[in-house]
Amino acid sequence: MNGRLFTLCLLLMSFQNIAAERSATITLASDYLFNGVTQTDEKPALQGSLDFAADSGFYFGAWASNVDFGDDTNLEVDLYTGYYNELQDGIWYDISLLYYSYHGGDDSNDANYLEVAAAIGKDNLELKFWYAPDYAGTGAGHIITAISYSYPFSEQTTLVATVDRSQSLDSDDFEWEPGDDNYLHWRIGSEFSFDAFDASLSLEGTDLDTYGDTRLLATISKTVSF
Repeated sequence: MNGRLFTLCLLLMSFQNIAAERSATITLASDYLFNGVTQTDEKPALQGSLDFAADSGFYFGAWASNVDFGDDTNLEVDLYTGYYNELQDGIWYDISLLYYSYHGGDDSNDANYLEVAAAIGKDNLELKFWYAPDYAGTGAGHIITAISYSYPFSEQTTLVATVDRSQSLDSDDFEWEPGDDNYLHWRIGSEFSFDAFDASLSLEGTDLDTYGDTRLLATISKTVSF
């Protein structure tokens, strides 16, 4: 375990002593799509998270999933911390720091990277930004901008639509496709809440030639508070 991952794990453990809401979530997904791009070679993913949220608005968490990049890398573990606050008139904001780490092969951790994120929203409309100075270990800066809207259709069903744009800031170090340093991703779907489970069903696509196929993504998850 490298120093950054170890430090964040210590933060997670120390946070357990603070009055906070604690929860663990397990998710089964038909695919692991990261901004529309499969991380599991279009195969199912088993994912889990552990989250701590204090009444003050600060939170910590860890998330993991199997991955398949066509090499020995088989596991992604992400750690994150941030601050969420609600203002007047339904306005809220969220600032976070994320660390993505990859495991399984001798060189898997070469792709590890840090990312900062900021979001602001009003009611069900959200605008979010992510910035990574060294995206996936490529040496290129990278930024993602997303806008999403959710509509509560009923007490159990929420309709969600998202459009985001991923942009490499140094095409000499990283391009999504030859001659293409950016792409658009869209998602439209529904999220369902039941007594014991949450589920989602969505259509997603990109304007990339390699990853441009429209995909149907289904997930089911269970969250336990403790």
